[in-house]
Amino acid sequence: MSVQTLYTAATGMQALETKLDVIANNLANVNTVSFKKDRANFEDLFYRNRVIPGGLDQSSNPTATGTQIGLGVKVSSVQSQFTQGAFQQTGKPLDIAIEGNGFLQVDDPSGETLYTRAGNLSINANNQLVMGSAATGRLLNPTITIPPDTTNITITPDGRVIVKQPQTVGPTEVGQLQLALFVNNEGLLKLGENLYAATISSNNAVLGVPGQNGVGVIRQNVLEASNVEPVQELIDLITTQRSFELNSQAIQAGDEVLQLIANLRR
Repeated sequence: MSVQTLYTAATGMQALETKLDVIANNLANVNTVSFKKDRANFEDLFYRNRVIPGGLDQSSNPTATGTQIGLGVKVSSVQSQFTQGAFQQTGKPLDIAIEGNGFLQVDDPSGETLYTRAGNLSINANNQLVMGSAATGRLLNPTITIPPDTTNITITPDGRVIVKQPQTVGPTEVGQLQLALFVNNEGLLKLGENLYAATISSNNAVLGVPGQNGVGVIRQNVLEASNVEPVQELIDLITTQRSFELNSQAIQAGDEVLQLIANLRR
């Protein structure tokens, strides 16, 4: 019946609306440090089976196929793609990027340990390394304190933070960065502010030294850019918009059929 056409096409419009939201968010974060783009996945809904495949015909022979009519589509999931973003040279010693797997650990004021790949670091009033945020001062974990008289900061690929001081002959190591690995990065909970929280799906974090046992390495004076590809997103935007229009036309066609049926009584 054409009534079912209306409901089926409506599910397509609802699913495509969600995909448009995902694409819009990707494009909005094209300049967000270390942002990982999302992808909306679809799955078909259950079917109305008029004839079950493999049923017996009048001669008791199994049929090769059946008559199954789908009832629409829904969004099955929205997956994040943790591919490496491009490196942007900044020249700032407290700008770092993670090349490979791993997340920096930060301490939230709530007491929870959160995770990020955004390496735009800064120093707070207590000379401690923090995320470069104007909203919340989240300390790196483990805490690293930079001496007040530091004249130069070097962060090595293996995460050692080394400073140079006027009163010291050689360089001084003041801390060691650690990176967190997860079994399933897609299972992390996105919190905004470039932060993630561990969940049952991601499993607990496994800490490691950069450059060892599959852990990524640290690159100083650079930031990891968003991995959003604007051209591909625009193509997806156009195809999604056209698909939305096709579903709306299916609703219009179903409405016209119902109108025609209603007019047969006149």
